[in-house]
Amino acid sequence: MARDVRRVPFRTAITAINRFRQRFQRRFQRHYRSRGDVPTSALVSSPHPYTRALGLVAVVLFGAWLGLLIVGSVRTPVGPMDTKMTLRPSLTGGTKINVSPLGALELDSHTAPIRLDVDVDQLDPVRSQALVEHPERLSGLQAEVAHDVSAGTTELAVRSCVAVVSGATALGLAVYRRPRRALAAGGLALALLAASGVTAFATWNPKSVLEPRFSGLLSSAPQVVGSARSIVTEFDVYQKELARLVTNVTKLYDATSTLPSYQPDPGTLRVLQVSDIHLNPAAWAIIGSLVKQYRIDLIIDSGDTMDHGSAAENSFLDPIPDLGAPYVWVRGNHDSAATQKYLRGLKNVHVLDNGRAVTVAGIRVAGTGDPQFTPDRSLVNGGDAAEEMAGIRLASAIRDQERAGTPVDIAVAHNPIAARETDGTVPLVLAGHVHHRETEIMPFGTRLKIEGSAGGGGLRAVQNDKPEKVRASLLYLDSTTKRLQAWDEITLGGLGLTTAEVSRHLPEEAGVPGTDPSPSGTPSTEPSGPPSGSPSGAPSGSPSGAPSGSPSGPASTSRSPSP
Repeated sequence: MARDVRRVPFRTAITAINRFRQRFQRRFQRHYRSRGDVPTSALVSSPHPYTRALGLVAVVLFGAWLGLLIVGSVRTPVGPMDTKMTLRPSLTGGTKINVSPLGALELDSHTAPIRLDVDVDQLDPVRSQALVEHPERLSGLQAEVAHDVSAGTTELAVRSCVAVVSGATALGLAVYRRPRRALAAGGLALALLAASGVTAFATWNPKSVLEPRFSGLLSSAPQVVGSARSIVTEFDVYQKELARLVTNVTKLYDATSTLPSYQPDPGTLRVLQVSDIHLNPAAWAIIGSLVKQYRIDLIIDSGDTMDHGSAAENSFLDPIPDLGAPYVWVRGNHDSAATQKYLRGLKNVHVLDNGRAVTVAGIRVAGTGDPQFTPDRSLVNGGDAAEEMAGIRLASAIRDQERAGTPVDIAVAHNPIAARETDGTVPLVLAGHVHHRETEIMPFGTRLKIEGSAGGGGLRAVQNDKPEKVRASLLYLDSTTKRLQAWDEITLGGLGLTTAEVSRHLPEEAGVPGTDPSPSGTPSTEPSGPPSGSPSGAPSGSPSGAPSGSPSGPASTSRSPSP
């Protein structure tokens, strides 16, 4: 029965290719018969070289794909788990680890037209019980996993070669009915696979495991790759980190339905970055959940909490004192002076403007409000020049703090144009306004981190074709240096969606233990986003959420980390 099922696509492919050849040949004949300069018999026996080349490429690609689909996978044990490894055609490459039923992890491990899929089928009860009864064996699990992964990938490479050659040769023989053509198709398929393997090897990124994208229930458990400090200090080679990943996934299985809470290092400070809530009441429940789940020390809001800045909207701000963490806020271009005055009267809220600095949870933060209030059409806005001047005043205030012996750890401005003026004066500056994420190292060493909308663009998002996603970031800071160690980008589905994704990122300089991440005069090699000066008054239909250094992950169908 299985044999008949596999023949159906094979025969369908042969029929489709033959029909394509016949149709193209008939059109070719009609074209040249009308000219009368080429005999019909010659046309039948000698197809155009482009036609033959195109047909051969189609046979090679489709045959290789069929071969991988039918026999191009390997089942192999990896530590206490049974896995299935498969190579699949892909435009972007990478590695996807499916951990049923918890979700998936995606790694940007390489750039090549092939992707490695690893499906964790089940946890072997005998081997798992042995680890539970003999915990000392966990110390040798890393070596065992490294050996299993090496053996599995070697077997997968051999099987994939056989699969693509067999598939392309068999399809070539069925289409051309000439052994020489069939062997040529098989040889070309092997050459393409070898070239893809060389490309994957040349672009192999062992640090990709440091920046995974989680989906499914795993989005609530980024701890499967360890805490921020552990990643920086303990990572040395890919196999060891992968082994630790497998070990922690084993613990997740052992916990059955209860996912363990995230346990960062005791010395790590946790800052939640939010922006552009735009009167979405659901944002408070999400922020409160994140504060409780991740034990947040400080919340920093870079503005546009309101939509029109009217006094009638002020009651929307009342849940802030009950969020469970100090709240630092700067005014956005949708927040009025009345909004700012109301927030000053709320408990546990620190309003920053004109370069004012405060120390909260051991972190020195300085900020400035947006100089423009766009909902008031009677005012003439100063445009980018006003934003630049506000940023210059903020940078000057930060320098004054430095001279006074109270250096600033984090600067905050709503508009990225203003934030850019602080380059070289502070290690980290936060902004919002543009409703999508960007991060970059500016020329004088300051990291600019722009957050998306924590309110999914607010209620105005219903005007868009697709709901705007809810975005926030969890920043991990060293308690001594106050430098950024890592950050988790949290993305939730917008109105009517129930998706969740958490992706881990490390600063470029944190990849090597012991390096000093302080600002320097040398620009980082991390990619930067485009200039961010567009107003948030008219957000696009579905803003891009691609962070620097890691493409945005695919949408998932998991539950969000809200209560």
